[in-house]
Amino acid sequence: MGADIHRALLADGHLDRLHTVARVDTACPVTTITGADPAAAVRLAHAEVLFTHWGAPPLGEDALHRMPRLRAVVHAAGSVKHHTTDAVWKRGICVSSAAEANAVPVAEFTLAAVLFAGKRVFDIARVYARTRCRPALLPYYGGHGNYRRTVGVVGASRVGRRVLDLLRPFDLDVLLHDPYVDPAEARALGAEPVTLDELAARSDVVTIHAPQLPETRHMFDGRRIALLKDGATLVNTARGSLVDTDALTRHLLTGRLNAVLDVTDPDVPPAGSPLYTLPNVLLTPHIAGSLGNELGRMTDWAVDEVARYARGLPFAHAVGPEELTRSA
Repeated sequence: MGADIHRALLADGHLDRLHTVARVDTACPVTTITGADPAAAVRLAHAEVLFTHWGAPPLGEDALHRMPRLRAVVHAAGSVKHHTTDAVWKRGICVSSAAEANAVPVAEFTLAAVLFAGKRVFDIARVYARTRCRPALLPYYGGHGNYRRTVGVVGASRVGRRVLDLLRPFDLDVLLHDPYVDPAEARALGAEPVTLDELAARSDVVTIHAPQLPETRHMFDGRRIALLKDGATLVNTARGSLVDTDALTRHLLTGRLNAVLDVTDPDVPPAGSPLYTLPNVLLTPHIAGSLGNELGRMTDWAVDEVARYARGLPFAHAVGPEELTRSA
């Protein structure tokens, strides 16, 4: 894992439990494999399980050659695409991910964004701060509220399914678009299955939970963004490349749409981007996922997986190469 995340996990004691299920040196993280110092190289040569996190180095042929005893990779974070390679799958190494744990805070963030969007909380707060008085109740709030609002969920991914579950208690009409989910399953998830264009046109709030793949790049392009109804809110906690940022910005500049953007393309907008200052945009630096003490949830899930491996049990959250073709 990266040095920064290692220090954070040590500081909060998240790695303490690992000692109860494995022989491990948590004081010495390996941040590079092919260029590891002699002492680290010896530890790698005897490693049976790699416990990884953000910043893990790639596991290519050369790296795996230095770890002849390696049998499993347990990732205490979400996507494993950044460090697993074809060499891992060819050797038959088992891989586990705490992506399910990381989905929890993303779904919670999304629920808050959806409810605040329907209530027009940020808009009201700005008006209140500017006028220093309460707006007239009935005329001003006529278009606000969450009763029977339509929420469109794009992608029944781990996060998307958690969002659907969190939306169940509310009086909302929920739409779902996911090409891998049939109509019966969509209804079982509490949503009406629709095409992506229909979802865009009907929703008061659209929230995106699709993977970053070549075919999903700019799935919300200029044409589809134009389908969004006036006053709609677009929430993106997935990947910035799923939305044509320039096209969205043009609509945001007119005030026609609102946006909650935890990710953008590029990852950090240019210094002069209107997204930083537009009153109808909430821009955050990719914080919807686990941060602070939420890292402990992912670490606990991963330690549980190491414990299962030690007992000779299969992983509860195994990841296979076929899954990576349609996941983040």
